[in-house]
Amino acid sequence: MNRFFSILAISLASLGTSLAKVKVNEDEFGKELGGWTKRGKQAAEYAHSGAVYRTYRPEITPTPDGGIFISLRIDHVRGWLASDDHAVLEITVDKKGNIVAAQSNIAIQGQAITSEVIKGGTAAGQQLVGVDRAVQIGTDLIADLSEKMLREKIVEAGRVSFPAVLRHNYNLLFQAVHVVKEETPAVAVVVPEPDQPAADPKEPAKAEEKPKPDAEKSEKAPENPKAAKLEIKPYGTPTVDLPTTKQE
Repeated sequence: MNRFFSILAISLASLGTSLAKVKVNEDEFGKELGGWTKRGKQAAEYAHSGAVYRTYRPEITPTPDGGIFISLRIDHVRGWLASDDHAVLEITVDKKGNIVAAQSNIAIQGQAITSEVIKGGTAAGQQLVGVDRAVQIGTDLIADLSEKMLREKIVEAGRVSFPAVLRHNYNLLFQAVHVVKEETPAVAVVVPEPDQPAADPKEPAKAEEKPKPDAEKSEKAPENPKAAKLEIKPYGTPTVDLPTTKQE
C-alpha cells in the first residue's frame, strides 16, 4: 500500500502545469514606434503632426491580482534651445489582458496637467469589458486631457498634439499586451516509506529466537525392517529348539 502511494505521488508531481501571465511585447511595441534606437536603445523617436516625440521603454510591475501596471514616459522634443515637455501614461491591465484603468499627466513649462483616473463605463454606470472598455478608456482619457489643456490656453503645435500622441502610444501598447502560457517544470516527489514503530521501553525485550534443530536430529531414525528383532523372555522359560536342516 505504501509503495502504491509513493508511485501515485511521483506520477501526480511529474505532471507539468501551465500558468498564464500577462506580458508586454516590448520589441513589437518599439518596432511600431520606429525601433529602440535612441538613448542606448532605451527609447524610440518619431514624428507626429510636424513635431518630434520620444517614447521610452515601458516600466512594468506585477499587480497583486495577477495583472500588470505599465508606466510609459513620453517626451516632446522641442530642440536645442528649448526644454522638452514630458508626459507619463499609466495603464493597469488585469490578469486576462484587459485594460481596466488609465491615467496620464503632462508637464509643460513646469505646469502639470493631470487627468482623472479613467476606468471606462457607460452613461448608465455599467462597466464595459474587453476591447470596448479599452477603447472607451482611451477616448475618455484623451478628452479629459484635451479639455484641461484648452483651459490653460496652450496653443503651440507640438504641445496641442501631445494628447493625440498619448492616444497613439496607448493604442500601440494595447496591441502589444499578450497573455502568455508558461509551462512550469515537472517535479518528482518521492514519499518515503513509513518508519517502523519504536519499541516500548516498558515491555521486556524479546529474546532472539534460536534456530530449531534439524528435523533429522529431533526425530528418531526409522527402523530397518530387515533387522531381526530381539525376543526377550522371562527367566526360566524353556527354549524351543529350532529345527535344523538336514544336510544331504
